[in-house]
Amino acid sequence: MRLAIMQPYFFPYIGYFQLMHAVDTFVVYDNIQFSKGGWIQRNRILTNGTDSLISLPLQRASDYLDICERSVAHSYGDEREKLLRRIHAAYKKAPCFDVVMGLIEECLRYQDPNLFRFLFYSLQTVSQYLEINVHFLVSSEVGVDRCLKGQARVIATCHALATTHYINAIGGKQLYDKAVFEEQGLKLSFVESESITYEQLGNTFVPNLSIIDVMMFNPVPRIQEYLGMYQLV
Repeated sequence: MRLAIMQPYFFPYIGYFQLMHAVDTFVVYDNIQFSKGGWIQRNRILTNGTDSLISLPLQRASDYLDICERSVAHSYGDEREKLLRRIHAAYKKAPCFDVVMGLIEECLRYQDPNLFRFLFYSLQTVSQYLEINVHFLVSSEVGVDRCLKGQARVIATCHALATTHYINAIGGKQLYDKAVFEEQGLKLSFVESESITYEQLGNTFVPNLSIIDVMMFNPVPRIQEYLGMYQLV
């Protein structure tokens, strides 16, 4: 069994879904500390030929809470409508707008204010739309000591799920040691994405935007080709 573990992100870029595509089981962290400045609550879309930030407003809370202990802000109802109008204006001329806008609305109108469940729902919904055949698990249900950190926690999760092959995003190359994994009877690989480009309404291509951008400009069969455009290193 091939396994990956990631934090939940807000409509992440296609590399996140390539990792999902590369494995049999995809564990999403819920009982891990929320980190500021990352991609848990924000991402980028294309606006007038350049990238612009979109984000989820969150209730103010301690910096030490886990993702599953954070909530979307009470003001989200109003903020959501503004966000939907921004996405609508940005992509109304995109070839796949009608079907994808409906999908985005479904995700953004999800009623549970819990941040983890909100993000997890959108990840599952998008993966189903892209026809990614993967089994999802939530980290708190695996039974690994949450006090473990980094590489030790990953290895413990691999053992708990009886996997022999752990696959990580390429950014983890500086964090994980193949020799340590081998000592534990585990193979470690990283997803190294190939270059992906597509038409963005005649503009100069802006890479690594939210999966929203990919879905707006590409039909599912073409996105499935993109999902396989990587090497395991």
